[in-house]
Amino acid sequence: SCFLLALMPVYQEYKIWKPESLPSLSYFGMMKVYCMNVVWTTGCLLGSIILLPKLLLTGTVEREAHEIVERKMAYVCIAWFVGPVVVKNADKLPPLNPGAPAPIYICNHASQIDVAAVYNINRRFKWIAKASVRLLPGVGQIMMLGKHVWIDRRRKTPEGKTGSISTLYEKSNQAIQSGCPMFFFPQGTRRMAERLKFKDGALNVALQNKSSLIPLSIEIPLDAWNRVYPFTTRKFHSFDPVLITVHDAIQVKGNEDKDELRKLCSDTIYSVLPKIQAENAKDK
Repeated sequence: SCFLLALMPVYQEYKIWKPESLPSLSYFGMMKVYCMNVVWTTGCLLGSIILLPKLLLTGTVEREAHEIVERKMAYVCIAWFVGPVVVKNADKLPPLNPGAPAPIYICNHASQIDVAAVYNINRRFKWIAKASVRLLPGVGQIMMLGKHVWIDRRRKTPEGKTGSISTLYEKSNQAIQSGCPMFFFPQGTRRMAERLKFKDGALNVALQNKSSLIPLSIEIPLDAWNRVYPFTTRKFHSFDPVLITVHDAIQVKGNEDKDELRKLCSDTIYSVLPKIQAENAKDK
């Protein structure tokens, strides 16, 4: 199933790189996307199995799942299939153990590369993931062990509202107050050549918990998938890196205007992104 399900991300990346302003995903690039997903799912599956004895003995492997299996597999996938990652202004990151309320990381979302690259900030955090991700071999199991936050848009409350929203805030608030940061892609979906309006999720959690927002900007080289890496004699660090820029923390007191906060976050994150994105941006 790892080999079959790895085809879906290939199609997703193909659509992301389809706009005329971007280089289309080549067959070689598609092969790299496919192989990275096979390695990712297989590695996470093996990691889940290795953690089972400790899970049975102690009842939890939350930190090990995230800080060892998830993080190491992200390092491997990026190093094997994409290239170097550089974290700029790493000194602006919060401490390893930030205390409560923990900060909230927010970042632009351009490609599947983002998900692996952000582990290079070397900080613990929890993802927001669709309930269907649980069914993915390896990835679903390791995320359950890591106790990430799940949302199911199909589940309704007795009042007829979407149950996933209340669960999102409840679980996110619990994580923040326990000292574990949350990680949001406020765009809600991946876009390389288009700016989407940030959704409310991260903003609401920050306002409810008076938690600081840590804006991150990810710049992906336009040849990230199509370049001959790693099948080359060129040195690893000679390739254009995936660049993660850490911005100054945005302090939230809880009484800010949400739209003004949204604009501040959006302007900060997009301020350093390459012109190819800015020139093809569409505010919605």
